Amino acid sequence: MSQGPRTGLAAVSSALLAMSRHLEVRDVLKTIVASARELLDAQYAALGVPDDHGGFAQFVVDGVSEEQWKAIGPLPRQHGILASMLHEARAERLADVRKDPRFEGWPSAHPELADFLGLPIRDGDEIIGALFLANKNCPRPDGACGFTEDDEELLAILAQHAAIALTNARLYERSRELTIAEERSRLAHELHDAVSQKLFSLRLTAQAAAALVDRDPGRAKGELQQVAALAAEAADELRAAVVELRPAALDEDGLVATLRTQIQVLDRAHSARVTFDSHGVRALPAAQEDALLRVAQEALHNALRHSGADHVDVSLDKRGSGAVLRVTDDGSGFDPRGVRRAGRHLGLVSMRDRASGVGGRLTVESAPGKGTTIEMEVPGG
Repeated sequence: MSQGPRTGLAAVSSALLAMSRHLEVRDVLKTIVASARELLDAQYAALGVPDDHGGFAQFVVDGVSEEQWKAIGPLPRQHGILASMLHEARAERLADVRKDPRFEGWPSAHPELADFLGLPIRDGDEIIGALFLANKNCPRPDGACGFTEDDEELLAILAQHAAIALTNARLYERSRELTIAEERSRLAHELHDAVSQKLFSLRLTAQAAAALVDRDPGRAKGELQQVAALAAEAADELRAAVVELRPAALDEDGLVATLRTQIQVLDRAHSARVTFDSHGVRALPAAQEDALLRVAQEALHNALRHSGADHVDVSLDKRGSGAVLRVTDDGSGFDPRGVRRAGRHLGLVSMRDRASGVGGRLTVESAPGKGTTIEMEVPGG
């Protein structure tokens, strides 16, 4: 047997194994696209997962730089060749996509595509995605190239396995969502029991203080101090339980949109001005997004409840293949040298644990009267 077919078989095997290694839908999509581009030796590859509103719920590309992708603008709609693959459920192999009557152009920053190969990804009768490649790397003397029938057959094999990998990833995420829902239910019951007991004790203690206030002010003062302690314990238990609940919005909308929404709510609810800005951050692994969100929430809680700040600025930016979160306030600040004493009160121990738990790091800059900046950096997934 010649070396070519063996090399081709090894490449197919590597692509299929790579797809089967991932359980997160986002990771599976990226692996499918990268495998298809490498396997068919194309300059560009993309995979779109359609939504029910004429657009794409997810759209992953390979061969396009971050700068190009940002400049291209909004995700494409289901039109032209893309619509044909999704609605007619058949492969499209074109020598020059620009000459096809269905071609409707693309944004100015979009790379120039010529030869084109596209295929729907099907799960039974349902089309769950569209996989396509452009600009095969095999220049001829006349400058033309093109995908072959063999390429189409190879992509069809890849698409079949992509459907399995994508379906398995969706089932895994659904299973995880059900587990999270069950855990939320359990926590809700525990929260109800724990806080109800604390509130019942608080009510009895408050009644005792009221009865003693006239005839024994000293004992009444002690009871009132106990009321304050019980209220603090109830608040701590409530916060501890809520912190363990991963917001559904984080799974549905992603980290940037979730942070923006929560900060808009805080800005309306507090007298301090709370702002949010983000640049270049794309999807991160779920554990990293969860940790970043929790640290942001804790830092915002400190700034709004304890610092007396007039302004709190939150930013989330791309750094290398990862991201960096920064929460800055102009409040009272504190002495970082006393962080061991203040750490638990400000939740710094918990924040550092969350950062290190996802391979990141947390830094705190502060001084009395100079405000506070909390920064958390996480590596890429």
